[in-house]
Amino acid sequence: MSKVITVVPPDTSWAARFHVLAAPLRAALPDVALHHIGSTAVPGLSAKDITDLQIGLNDLSDAPRVLDLLASLGYEPRPAVTQDHLPPGLSLDPAELRKAYASRAGQVHVHVREVGRFNHRYPLLMRDFLRATPAAAAAYGEVKTQLARLHPHDPDAYYAVKDPVMDLIIAGAQAWAARSGWTVPPSDA
Repeated sequence: MSKVITVVPPDTSWAARFHVLAAPLRAALPDVALHHIGSTAVPGLSAKDITDLQIGLNDLSDAPRVLDLLASLGYEPRPAVTQDHLPPGLSLDPAELRKAYASRAGQVHVHVREVGRFNHRYPLLMRDFLRATPAAAAAYGEVKTQLARLHPHDPDAYYAVKDPVMDLIIAGAQAWAARSGWTVPPSDA
């Protein structure tokens, strides 16, 4: 039987959990950008109770070294560089979507991306836009809650809807970024 997709109400301890997880990474990787991303990084947003961290590297060719470090800290790395989802209507060089990945099953996802790439910027812009736009965050939380209710055992169905919803939100976030002068923020830890 597959794992059940569960979206829970917001938890005020999520930010503190990120900092606990980030501390050993920061100690081992003092020169990388480290960010809390995903829904648990948005106060008040319903989410799967999984912390997402993003490690930003100046060059993704350093990913094997970082994955070895993550393995020594109890994370399970994926053996190969993968690609993030390409939003419909965009045509991007595949390098803009490349990432490495490691996890602690059901607890933490670590996304290793190259600073300056589309996929490094996307989750930070999404996070900051949702932090600044509570109505969008509430609507997104409701979409995820209903998807988990309707498709608790079908991750393909869950993400088939969730990803395009994120792409709709990011379209609004791009306009917000231009109006507000948003730029990629410094490291969170």
